[in-house]
Amino acid sequence: MEKELIIYKTKEYIRARMEGEATGHDWWHVLRVYKTSKYIGEKENADMFIVELAALLHDISDWKFNNGNSDIGVKLASEWLKTLEVEAGVISQVANIIGTLSFKGGTVSSFQQTIEGRVVQDADRLDAIGAIGIARTFAYGGYKGREIYNPDIKAEIYKSFDEYKSKDGTTINHFYEKLLLLKDLMNTETGKVLANQRHEFMEGFLAEFYKEWDSF
Repeated sequence: MEKELIIYKTKEYIRARMEGEATGHDWWHVLRVYKTSKYIGEKENADMFIVELAALLHDISDWKFNNGNSDIGVKLASEWLKTLEVEAGVISQVANIIGTLSFKGGTVSSFQQTIEGRVVQDADRLDAIGAIGIARTFAYGGYKGREIYNPDIKAEIYKSFDEYKSKDGTTINHFYEKLLLLKDLMNTETGKVLANQRHEFMEGFLAEFYKEWDSF
């Protein structure tokens, strides 16, 4: 099957599977990550077929919705690509990217071994910060039943993936536990440039949030 057709069929498959999801891990998130991955990948001379497939399939079954199981997404993505008769080497590379993509806590490495993995990871992290990142964070916090903010609950830096998965702090704390850390975890020069502006926007948002919180 031609690569263009494989990409097209994968887009249609993911859109049908994820459209209408309301936690910020929906089809539009995938599409943004896909477009950003293409932008970064072309500048970083990555294999664009692997980049596009990994970007489209990266959230096919996120661990946050599977009791912390990070293997289901890899399995589903691999099975889908096999139905399209994608060669085994490509499936292996895409599966490896998906399985190692996620942020796993402040001191836990999510190192990507290939430029394709680094590109998609940067694109996914860019969608977690800035204005859209803020909106997604509060959408997910509401889904999880989290308080917006509680000054008596302090942010933590998690030292293991299990610890990160098991904690359920406030949405504002999530900025300190993940979002504000991402700028310095960007892999590519292109990703670093894009992250700076979004990081500054979040800092401005938090400054305004605390100003309003303590107004009276």
